[in-house]
Amino acid sequence: MIHIILIISVFAIFYSYFGYPLSLYLISLIRVINHEKRIIYPHVSIIVTAFNEKERIREKIENILSIAYPKDKIEIIIASDGSTDGTNEIISSYAGKGIDLLPIPFRGGKENAQKEAVRLAKGEILVFSDVSTMIEPNGIEQIVSNFADPEVGCVSSRDLVIGPDGKPGGEGLYVRYEMWLRRLESRVSSLVGLSGSFFAARRVVCEDFAEDLDSDFRTLLNSVKAGKRGIIDPLAIGYYRDISDPRKEFDRKVRTVLRGITVFFRNTEFLNIFKYGLFSYQYLCHKLLRWLVPLFIIISLLAIAVISFNSSVYLIILLLIFTLFSYSLLLHFNFISNPVNIMMVPVYFIMVNLSILTAWWKYIKKERVTVWDPTKR
Repeated sequence: MIHIILIISVFAIFYSYFGYPLSLYLISLIRVINHEKRIIYPHVSIIVTAFNEKERIREKIENILSIAYPKDKIEIIIASDGSTDGTNEIISSYAGKGIDLLPIPFRGGKENAQKEAVRLAKGEILVFSDVSTMIEPNGIEQIVSNFADPEVGCVSSRDLVIGPDGKPGGEGLYVRYEMWLRRLESRVSSLVGLSGSFFAARRVVCEDFAEDLDSDFRTLLNSVKAGKRGIIDPLAIGYYRDISDPRKEFDRKVRTVLRGITVFFRNTEFLNIFKYGLFSYQYLCHKLLRWLVPLFIIISLLAIAVISFNSSVYLIILLLIFTLFSYSLLLHFNFISNPVNIMMVPVYFIMVNLSILTAWWKYIKKERVTVWDPTKR
């Protein structure tokens, strides 16, 4: 019996990361949804939220001003979420260059700031971006061109994480996996999540932002509910640097998953396969099954521990897992300054699932996140 439990748990872990993408690939052999992409120039509102970003806001503004898009078709709104460090003064200094400051007198969180900016925005297409994310000059043109297809409700950028040495790191590999998975989802149906650092959407699917719900996840679900879909555009790239402090990165992941779980359980209607078809399967696998991986890992470890009493092979496996887990914790708390590169992927996998487990614990305790300090990269 214990062997069956172990097999089922390991299979669930495998299916979450590899079986699900394989199933999408097999579906793509018989079903591919093509979408129209051509250069169009609708009126666009770029919305950036900021909280105490005086160190980085100027670089972000200069990046936005370098965007190649008709000036009479674009407005730029920077919603300052109760900033008190001089961020507003820097933004105001660019008023003559087409930068509109939306000063929010109290700190209500990223989604609240976005909600206020949406009310002010005049564009038919809304583009959302973080201060830490840089966009190529043709990035807006690329991402907006997907809305030539009336079936597209929202578009995600392709994330590109750069380490201090200018090369992709452990997270970069993980992000590349996510981008590959999103391309598969786009081919057969719809994305299940957008890159919160840089995404675009039709105005109609951005009307009900809530302070405690991820705007990118909520926008995607609104698009599906409206009979449209979300896609990824590999040519619309958002660049941001890796986080050098593992503890801050861990906290960011906990926050992201906690907010994602909150959105998921407030929108369980999307599990209705008779109404949403293939998207329901994607919603279950990409989100809930992925978030249940820590549970399957714990069950697997318990099963291996029980079996190891009568098997030296399983005892060795258990010791190897314990060693890897210990290495991950030492790295997380900065007791290891020069990590072995080949270890970064499994270490990253362990820390991701520890962050998911932490998020579940916070969710069960009814903790919710609406405001946080921006992560310095």
